[in-house]
Amino acid sequence: MIAGLRLAAGFLTTLPVRATEEITPRLARSAMLLGWLAVAPMALLAAVLGWSAHLLGLPDLVSGATVVGAVAWGTRAMHLDGLADTVDGLGSGAAGDRALQVMRRGDIGPMGVVALVLVIFTQAAVFGVLVARPWGWLQVAALLMAARAVLALGCATDIPAARPDGLGALFASTVPRLAGLALWAGMAALLAATGGLAGQPWWQGLLAAAATVGCCQLLLARCVRRFGGISGDVLGALVETAVTVLAVVAALSLS
Repeated sequence: MIAGLRLAAGFLTTLPVRATEEITPRLARSAMLLGWLAVAPMALLAAVLGWSAHLLGLPDLVSGATVVGAVAWGTRAMHLDGLADTVDGLGSGAAGDRALQVMRRGDIGPMGVVALVLVIFTQAAVFGVLVARPWGWLQVAALLMAARAVLALGCATDIPAARPDGLGALFASTVPRLAGLALWAGMAALLAATGGLAGQPWWQGLLAAAATVGCCQLLLARCVRRFGGISGDVLGALVETAVTVLAVVAALSLS
């Protein structure tokens, strides 16, 4: 468990951790199942910074942008990079190796740029609403953590790697699907509890978890059909999709 947490922290955050000499399938599985916990320090810091901006009287959009900026810094913005590359690959009209070549280029195409703008703006706007609520900072931290649980679904044992090298090949096909779904049951409970503190009905957290799993499974299926499996970019795109869906559903006034 400790080795899995260390690997997840090194993979998902900028926390200084000792490098892992060999990544075995068992260690990769542990890291993907514990990713939500490994990002807890980063998620709490980003949420508190956004809440502090709100307490200083800054506009909600600035408070939300503070959260987004802190998360981007704490993750080297690699998930945002993965989102842009995945959208470029899907939008290229190519498949297989040709699409993967588009994704591996250093530049970002117009579709990737549009995707980044929309996702960053949406997240900033919604986070600004959430941190202004009672215990909203804790709810934001919880959803940032829960979003990383989508990695377990992306690395399910029935999903291959798109290519034999890269991050996707290290983590693909390592997590039993039942374990990933059980993890999301726990995330639903976490979201329900923190949402309740923020004054929301308990079932809204369950709705957020279900909507996130559904949206991410659709994206995952599309990527597997187009690319032949997952890559590190696809995993990043799944995380950013999960963050956005969770935040949007959490911001709804359903009570």
